[in-house]
Amino acid sequence: MPVTVMELKSDAEAAFRRRPNRFLAVVDIEVEELKEIEAHVHDPGRLTELLYPGNRLLLRRAHGTSRKTKWDVIAARYEGKWIPVHSGLHRQISEWVLHGEHSPFGTVEEIRPEVTVGHSRLDFVLTLRDGRRLGVEVKGCTLAVDGTALFPDAPTERGRRHLETLMEIREEGGRAALMVLIFRPDARCFSPNGETDPKFAETFKRAVEKGVEVYPVVFRYDGERVEYVGRIPVCGDG
Repeated sequence: MPVTVMELKSDAEAAFRRRPNRFLAVVDIEVEELKEIEAHVHDPGRLTELLYPGNRLLLRRAHGTSRKTKWDVIAARYEGKWIPVHSGLHRQISEWVLHGEHSPFGTVEEIRPEVTVGHSRLDFVLTLRDGRRLGVEVKGCTLAVDGTALFPDAPTERGRRHLETLMEIREEGGRAALMVLIFRPDARCFSPNGETDPKFAETFKRAVEKGVEVYPVVFRYDGERVEYVGRIPVCGDG
């Protein structure tokens, strides 16, 4: 049964118009009257199946900031469901997983976020109950095709470097893991997106061979709350 991870309420609905750059969307917002505004997109992916003219979005006001855009895009409509598209949520969601009973690593004694390891900064370094440390990188996934969740949806050199860092940890005898937050509840398994980024897919394969653990975790969002659905396998495993 799904479990609530966090409340995530919007302040307005909008219709997508265009995306001048990867961090900016121009939308028609429905607050008192229809008008065109700019909203920040916290996801550098292509999101072509979510951000297209006329598609429905959920926005949230950005309070207490001097930045140019006063709104954030938090979700987009897809086949009757809301799909979160705000990478700023990933840390809170992943910490909920790591601290709770659904953690794939058992009891976690300490969580250190944003730790520099080698030439990369990993999302977390965990200290487990047995005293061992574990490097964890988190990625968000909003793309799924025929039940297969796919990451990335745009080439990512940064993502490839993170996998290289996880392999370095393994080569030094430590534990390392990739946790993929999947916001497509229809996904049944996860796969690297080799068609979009063959270098990432090849590095992913090498990382798994070297013992990097992979945990795809599925969530759903109903427009008011994010819920934990469960873990799914990497496609082809088991």
